[in-house]
Parts: sequence; C-alpha cells; structure tokens
Amino acid sequence: MEISPRLGYYSRRWGYFRIITGTIVGGVLGFYVMHRVELSYKEKWNERLKKYEEELNKKREKIKELEESI
Repeated sequence: MEISPRLGYYSRRWGYFRIITGTIVGGVLGFYVMHRVELSYKEKWNERLKKYEEELNKKREKIKELEESI
C-alpha cells in the first residue's frame, strides 16, 4: 500500500491550518480572559477605594466635631 504524494501534502497543509488557527483562537481567548480579569480587578479596587474614602471622611467629621466641642 503506497501513499500518494498529494495525500501527504494535504495532510501537512491541514496540520498547518490547525496549528495556525489554534494559535490565533487561543491568543484571542487568552486576551479576552485577561481583559475580563483586569476589569473585575479594577472594579474591586475602585470599590475598596470608595469605602476607604468614606471611612476617612467619617473620621474627619468626628475630628471636626471633637474640635468644635472643645
């Protein structure tokens, strides 16, 4: 049983196509996942910053009240 040269060509071509397609799809998927992770991370830190600023403002108000009462 002999394999024709054309069959080997198509097989190799199909292999290259799969490798290139997989690389591109994997890169796009990886970029999308990292983008989503970055957005959620930034949102979490923005929430923490808002909470910290609120606590800081409350402390400042308490200090002003204490200074006024003295």
